[in-house]
Amino acid sequence: MKKCLSLLLALAMALSLAACGGSSSTTTDTEETGDSSAAATSEVATGDSTHIYVLTAAEDHGWTGSVATFAKEKVEEVNAEGSYTAEVITASSAADQITQIEDIVAAGEDNIAVVIQPQDDTLESAIQQLVDAGIPYVAFDRIIDGVSDSAVSNVKGDNSGIGAGAAAYFVSLGLTPGETVYVYEGDTSSVTTLRNEGFTDYLTGALAFDGEYISEDAQWTEDDLASITYSGSMSWSRSDTKTSFESLMGDASNASIKWFYAEDDELAMGILEALEGGGIDDATKETFLANAPVITGCGGLDELYEVLRGNSYTDLNSQLGGLISVTYSPSMIQTAIQDMVDYLNGEDVEQDHVIACENVSSENVDNYESFS
Repeated sequence: MKKCLSLLLALAMALSLAACGGSSSTTTDTEETGDSSAAATSEVATGDSTHIYVLTAAEDHGWTGSVATFAKEKVEEVNAEGSYTAEVITASSAADQITQIEDIVAAGEDNIAVVIQPQDDTLESAIQQLVDAGIPYVAFDRIIDGVSDSAVSNVKGDNSGIGAGAAAYFVSLGLTPGETVYVYEGDTSSVTTLRNEGFTDYLTGALAFDGEYISEDAQWTEDDLASITYSGSMSWSRSDTKTSFESLMGDASNASIKWFYAEDDELAMGILEALEGGGIDDATKETFLANAPVITGCGGLDELYEVLRGNSYTDLNSQLGGLISVTYSPSMIQTAIQDMVDYLNGEDVEQDHVIACENVSSENVDNYESFS
């Protein structure tokens, strides 16, 4: 009988200790985290299995293709750090990208996030599916107005700043109100519109570049702006720009134009290739170069950076009055991915994240990373 009582007492004590141990652990967790939201943030930051899908265009060549290359570099960094996992998924078309988003939503996974470089505005409905499914996303480069308010962050380069940077460079080299300026436009999209507006807004004093406005005595009037000629869409094409420039120089009177604002490095390279080639009359070319023309591009293309480094087009470059590339690097995708990481870590993230432009010249080109 005593043996039975002893066994029953031992069992009761064991159950009591187990219950006390569980209660003590729960209390400690609550005290340490303070509240449930803090606990959730801590869990994400230290060991959550959140997976980040990074959706970009296909990794081939040029600015768009280089986005995927830079994205892969950042994804390797995220995976090595270990708090989250990430992968890059490329698409050859907008339709492919829509399918990718639909597949991600349909899978119904927990703890996922998306960073996307939308191929075009047809992605709006697909991105809305992410929003409706409660999947956080960061948009890069092409910002779709209809869903932008739902993004964790909208990361983009400063298209207006590109125009302002080109205009500021021209003014620094002596551009005066009413002088003829020739603009090689990328396409007919809002990107080109913003790059055009940035250029003229700087000249009229409505927009600053690098924190500084044009001086009042150098400001352009609306009448002065009539001296700016626009090429129309070059489809971001080097060959189209080369052909257009050769045609422009077919009229020898245009050899007096000194200021050329190309809205992309590919377009600037088209001008340089035309000047190196045989499609322009030698006498016209000589007159043009004697005027020390100034050319600006943008983007960070390695071929143009090689000119700035003094490694190519050396003789031609020595005859120019100036050459720069305004920054608009595909490496900005890494900032977009970092914004998502910061968000998952519980940090404040700027929703309208505009990355400022800088002018890259032969003097500072070694400080900037280029793309092929």
